[in-house]
Amino acid sequence: MKKWYDEEYEWEIEVIGFNKEDKETERFCRNGEEIGDMYTCTYGCPVNSQGQGICSKVMMIIYPIMEAVRSGGDLENIGGDSKYSKVVMCPDGCVLFRVTAKPLGNKNFFKGKFFD
Repeated sequence: MKKWYDEEYEWEIEVIGFNKEDKETERFCRNGEEIGDMYTCTYGCPVNSQGQGICSKVMMIIYPIMEAVRSGGDLENIGGDSKYSKVVMCPDGCVLFRVTAKPLGNKNFFKGKFFD
């Protein structure tokens, strides 16, 4: 793979909690998420420090959020904590994630005139 475009944003997706009252969470999540687990990416799918990818079901939730930010959107308009941060629940209703974008200062993919 030859990544040729320097993305506008870097993303961090952190596991911040569970939708479960008791303390035992082992085997609660099929992907084995634990509080404090961190995934990062720019455009590709998020991976953690062990090289494991984020749950594909969670990716269905966070991808539209990522595209909203890439399109100039403000996550506060859809219930986010700030312009670049939002907490989401996985589709199975098990794990809470905080999705955070960090602007990198690079040109927008479509407005950057890469194809002129």
